[in-house]
Amino acid sequence: MYLGLDVGTSSVKALIVDASGTAVASQSVPLQVIRRKAGWSEQDPQSWWDATNRAVRSLGAEYPEEMRKITGIGLSGQVHGLTALDANDTVMRSAM
Repeated sequence: MYLGLDVGTSSVKALIVDASGTAVASQSVPLQVIRRKAGWSEQDPQSWWDATNRAVRSLGAEYPEEMRKITGIGLSGQVHGLTALDANDTVMRSAM
């Protein structure tokens, strides 16, 4: 079994697939886009982590046997985003 995670702009999606690539289960947790001004799109990076945890925990609660068999994790994420960090790797503002 494998776990796929996609951190998109509208949601975090988690998917369990078997060795043949057949989808076994999935979960999606919506994300909020912050629009402070026309043409601006931002997100709180902490929300990505929180939504990922919610999606994975939900799959674990609903499909515990399949989750115990996970042998690999694949990740994909947003393209062309900026997350500003300070010298201590602390997020300085919403991601753009």
